[in-house]
Amino acid sequence: MEYLFDKWDDVRKGIAGKPLFIFLDFDGTLAPIVERPEAASLPAATKELLRKLSAEPRFKLAFISGRSLADVKEKVGLKDVIYSGNHGLEIEGPKIKFEPLVSAGYKTLIRGIKSELAKGIAAIKGALLEDKGLSLSLHYRLVAPRQLLALRMTFRNAIVPHRLKGKIKVNKGKKVFEVRPAMEWDKGKIVLWLLARESFAAGEKEIVPVYLGDDLTDEDVFRALKNKGLTVLVGNGRPSAAAYYVRDHRQVQRFLKMLLESRLDR
Repeated sequence: MEYLFDKWDDVRKGIAGKPLFIFLDFDGTLAPIVERPEAASLPAATKELLRKLSAEPRFKLAFISGRSLADVKEKVGLKDVIYSGNHGLEIEGPKIKFEPLVSAGYKTLIRGIKSELAKGIAAIKGALLEDKGLSLSLHYRLVAPRQLLALRMTFRNAIVPHRLKGKIKVNKGKKVFEVRPAMEWDKGKIVLWLLARESFAAGEKEIVPVYLGDDLTDEDVFRALKNKGLTVLVGNGRPSAAAYYVRDHRQVQRFLKMLLESRLDR
């Protein structure tokens, strides 16, 4: 990976005058990571940049989050953009109709896992169980180190029987375990689906995808878009399939401003 701003002249030349499809993760990318997920908020300056970008014909915006669809829509609060929640299981946007491919049986199963996890973590201070409708997230950022083993064992006992039967799959993120449907569907696939849809509508115009994300689940997108667009890891503490990196959400804001200014490039 290369530091994006060291290579900005080359990047700018590569995207000059081209329509950009900008895909953005939320937590850790647009908004700083906080101790409690519900407390995360979009900085006002970032929201204003996003609003201006969404108003420019050259740019199309999509927010690709692990949060529920309703949650990420509320957090971002922009109209006429695309929202994808639950890592692509939920999608909403202009002229988009998408139904999550999950069964009633799965919904019953996830409610059962939620009940078992809630009982198991009741005595673990700082453990937060987030119900996102089609998935569950067990956050442990606030859990004391001495209780992490108990939390992991509680999580393992609740999910292993269902995981072995192929009914669910588990993702690991930043201080979080996620329970999701056992489907071959992730952020990478939803980004490719949206990009193909937009490219078809654009005809012969070249659509350049841009993706920014900070978490392990964003690696699916970085791999999917390899050699196809501009991929940017937010943070530089681990290996990544992204081509570039920026350091934090403040530098994402800086990058968005530079993209907005690049609209004048022809």
